[in-house]
Amino acid sequence: MLHEISTLLAKDFRLEWRQRAALGGLLLYVGSTVFVSFLSFSLRGGTPPAPAWNALFWVILLFAAVNAVAKGFMQESAGQRLYYYTLVRPQAVILAKMLYNALLLLIVALLGLLLYTIFLGNPIQDISLFLANLVLGAVGFATTLTLVSGIAAKAGGNGATLMAVLGFPVMVPMLLLLIKVSKNALDGLDWSVSQGSVLTLVALNMIVAATSYLLFPFLWRG
Repeated sequence: MLHEISTLLAKDFRLEWRQRAALGGLLLYVGSTVFVSFLSFSLRGGTPPAPAWNALFWVILLFAAVNAVAKGFMQESAGQRLYYYTLVRPQAVILAKMLYNALLLLIVALLGLLLYTIFLGNPIQDISLFLANLVLGAVGFATTLTLVSGIAAKAGGNGATLMAVLGFPVMVPMLLLLIKVSKNALDGLDWSVSQGSVLTLVALNMIVAATSYLLFPFLWRG
């Protein structure tokens, strides 16, 4: 299983490097939205307040995650998926996709945070809590949207629309928890205040990953 996952991960990284235009477009989206936000707040004479800074950061990251993960399964043809079916186990496919998307989203999130700090300031008082929450958010977005991407690819048609319809209702509770924890980090509150929300995020990530691991083989054979 580990050998299959590592092989699939290497394949995804090579494809991403060969298709650098897609990665460049994703980074351009993050950079342009941050810069437009900077222009909007600069016209009002300063940096945004902490609640607006926090909410806008997660909205940008959410839409970047949808754009990044959407191409995971939908860029592969039915013939490619059938070829993978003869070589590796479906559990290895979904775990490799989730791990790759989590790493990609974490890189995008850290870059977004860097640009945010440059253009809109950095009101974070507890950086360790914020970064831990950022990792949980990247993993949560990756696990949820990867399974949704697989369902959309199997359904055919307009996969991006189907991803939005299926993904956003699932993402909203997770997004509310992420915004709550990051707001506590911005305010410098003690870790104990966010402990319940952090544990809930960890549990949600584990539940989604386990559900994907169990259900994806049936989707794969469909």
